[in-house]
Amino acid sequence: MTKHIRSAMLATAGPLETKEAGDDDEDPILAAVEELKTSAADFQTKQTDALTKLGERLDKVEAKANRLPAGKEKTEDGPPIERKAFTGYLRAGRESLSPDEVKALTVGDDTAGGYLAPAEFSTEIIKGIVEFSPVRQAARVGSIASGSIILPKRTGRPTAHWVGETEDRKETESSYGQIEITAHEMACYVDVSNRLLEDAAVSVEAEVGSDLAEEFGRLEGVAFLTGDGVKKPLGLLNDPDVTIVPTGNAATLGAAPADLLITALYSLPAAYRNRSAWMMNGATLAVVRKLKDGDGRFLWQPAFVAGQPETILGYPVVEAADMPNIGTGTEPIIFGDFASAYRIYDRLALSILRDPYSKATNGLTRFHARRRVGAGMVLAEALRKIRCATS
Repeated sequence: MTKHIRSAMLATAGPLETKEAGDDDEDPILAAVEELKTSAADFQTKQTDALTKLGERLDKVEAKANRLPAGKEKTEDGPPIERKAFTGYLRAGRESLSPDEVKALTVGDDTAGGYLAPAEFSTEIIKGIVEFSPVRQAARVGSIASGSIILPKRTGRPTAHWVGETEDRKETESSYGQIEITAHEMACYVDVSNRLLEDAAVSVEAEVGSDLAEEFGRLEGVAFLTGDGVKKPLGLLNDPDVTIVPTGNAATLGAAPADLLITALYSLPAAYRNRSAWMMNGATLAVVRKLKDGDGRFLWQPAFVAGQPETILGYPVVEAADMPNIGTGTEPIIFGDFASAYRIYDRLALSILRDPYSKATNGLTRFHARRRVGAGMVLAEALRKIRCATS
C-alpha cells in the first residue's frame, strides 16, 4: 500500500526541475550558511579586539599602581615631576602649575627662599617646657553660668549645753554668712602670617589654640597661689585666714626641720588631715627629701605602686613650680586639704576668635583668646602654711 501512495504523489508533483551549473540563482540554504560563517568571523574579530583593549587598560592600571610615591614618579617626558614643577615655578610662578605639581613642591620658610624641591618639611613643632602650678588638680573645680557665685558659709559654731529635765534651753550661737567668688577675665591675641597658615605642614590654628590654652594655664596657676585679688583671684599664699606655722629661721626650715613638718601636719584637724597633701616647688622638695627622723630614716618615701605619688610622712606631695623658695619671709610649703579649702569656677573655658580683617593689609590673621575663671578660699582652716622668719 505504501508503494502505491508514493507513486501517486510522484505523479501529482510532476517532473523535478534540475538547476544547471551556470544558473544565476543560488541555493538559499547555502547562502544562509555562508552568511552565518561571515557573522561568526566578524564576532570573533570584535571579541579579540575588545580583549586586546582590555589587556592594554589593565597594563596601564598596573603601571600606575606600581609607580613611585607622589613627587618621585617620572612624567611621560622623562624627568621627575618635582624637577618639572620646580622649573615651571621658576619660569611662570605657582599659577602655572597643575595640582600634582604643586603637591610635589615643599614649602620652606622665608629665609630659605620660599619653595624648595626636593626637600622635606617636618610636622614636628619644637616647644620649650612651660611649667605651671597644679592647683587646679588639687582644688575642687566647678563651672558657673553667671559672672559670680555665692557660697553660704558657717561663720560661728553652734553651741549645745547639758540641761536638766525641766531646765530652760539656751539659744545656740551658730551664725552663717556668704562668700562670693567672681569670674575674672584673661585675654590676649596673636598675629600669624597668612603665608604660614596656608603653607605650613601642620595646622597652625590648632597649634595657636594649644599654645594659648597653655599660657592661660600658666597664668591662672600663678594667680591661684600668689594672686592679690585685683582683677584676678586671691591666691592661697595671700589669704590672711590661713594658720601659719613658723620656722624660726630666715634661711632654713629651722633647727629641726623634721620636727617642723610633724608640727605642721598634726596642727591640722584630723578630718582634714586624712585628705591632705604637701605642696612645694622642686627646690624645696630637694631639701625636704634629705631630711631624716631620729632613727636616720628619710621622711620622704618613693611611690611603691606605679601611678601613685611620692609621700612625706605618709602624705602625697604636689610639686608646684610657682611656690616660693625657702628664704626670708617666704612661705615655701603648704599642707592641707586643698579640695575643701579652695574652689575654682570656670565661667568660660577658652574662646578663640579668628580675625582675618584687622591686619589684612599686613598679610596677617589675628587670633583673639579669652578665658574667664574665678577662685577663692572657702575654708581656710583646712590648710597650714609654713613661713620662714623675716630675720
